[in-house]
Amino acid sequence: MNNKTLRTVFVLFLTLGAAGAVVAQAPPMHGAARGGKKVIDLRQTVLPEIGKPTAPMEYRSELFNSRYKSLLPEEQVGITIYENRNRSVVNIDTVMVRQGQFFQSQTAEGLGSGVVLSKDGVILTNSHVVNGANDIKVRLFDGGEYPAVNIGEDPSTDIALLKIDAPAESLFPVEFADSSQLLVGQAVFAIGNPFGYERTMTRGIISSLNRTIESPNNREIKGVIQIDAAINVGNSGGALFDSSGRLIGMNTAIASRIGENTGVGFAIPVNTISRISNLLLNEGKVVRGDAGVLQMSETPHGLVPVMIENGGPVDLAGIRGGKAVEMTVQQYGQTLRGYQRVVPKEGMDLIVGINDQQIRTVQEFLSAVEAHRPGDKITMNIIRQGQAMNVVVELK
Repeated sequence: MNNKTLRTVFVLFLTLGAAGAVVAQAPPMHGAARGGKKVIDLRQTVLPEIGKPTAPMEYRSELFNSRYKSLLPEEQVGITIYENRNRSVVNIDTVMVRQGQFFQSQTAEGLGSGVVLSKDGVILTNSHVVNGANDIKVRLFDGGEYPAVNIGEDPSTDIALLKIDAPAESLFPVEFADSSQLLVGQAVFAIGNPFGYERTMTRGIISSLNRTIESPNNREIKGVIQIDAAINVGNSGGALFDSSGRLIGMNTAIASRIGENTGVGFAIPVNTISRISNLLLNEGKVVRGDAGVLQMSETPHGLVPVMIENGGPVDLAGIRGGKAVEMTVQQYGQTLRGYQRVVPKEGMDLIVGINDQQIRTVQEFLSAVEAHRPGDKITMNIIRQGQAMNVVVELK
């Protein structure tokens, strides 16, 4: 969802404040990974296979199992996912102390969700849930509550990592899927803490892929998953699973005119989570290059730059893509400003590779670009009107 539009639709982050209001916090980034560098591939953090629906319920009563077996297969899928994965979702409470008028301190409390990534206590959540917090507590499925340390965050992708000192037997890490393989229409299951109701599950489908939303620090988050599963305030940082119980994303925001769920939710894809989390664990921060491509469309022949930034790197390099041109309209006596997409008369280019490495998905494009730093030059391999070309792009 691009907020540069004539429609009055707002992207709201799903953090519950003390008064029940949506809290969208974006103070400067703080926190860094502690200790020496540690190479961790979070995709190796896996649970036993979830494919056999009766196995996870062995600890349940005979009455539970008899009820389970009497249900339809599609109902059993949801139950199996919840029984396996609800313990991987945590409740996050935050306290912020700010200086008020007349040197008096003001305390604000917040509530969000998180996901267990490892047995040594690494917790995933949204940056806007914990950014600026003076005190963070994580509550596990068994009621155990632990103080948390912010070990790194990246507001540009709204990703943060916490660390708690909890017994390994109380921590149930998720298994990562591959979000580049997702399809519109496939089933999804969201687990989080809406309005403080812990480990609530809702289900729906993927409504669209490769959406763009604005991050808490006013940058674009690209490649976002759009879902229709009900998520509300308190769901920020919660898990989005596929029908195999693998993590495919982190629930982050909704588009709404009324501040509540309207069936348009957004989740950060797990491939982005994996890439950024490893950078935070290894480096303590994320410094990335940006090519100035705001929106792309995947085709069998390459990636179409549906929307590029005016004066951005790919625009300056001469790559042809759609651009947003500012416009004004009169409506009910008011002047409204917005943006209209303009497509080059010659047609748009197809991006097929970066530095002679084939690029087939938006996630592959983002990974290739963001592996470089601002000021680096990359070569984009494109097809223009049937002719292969190489274009040098200096990242910003």
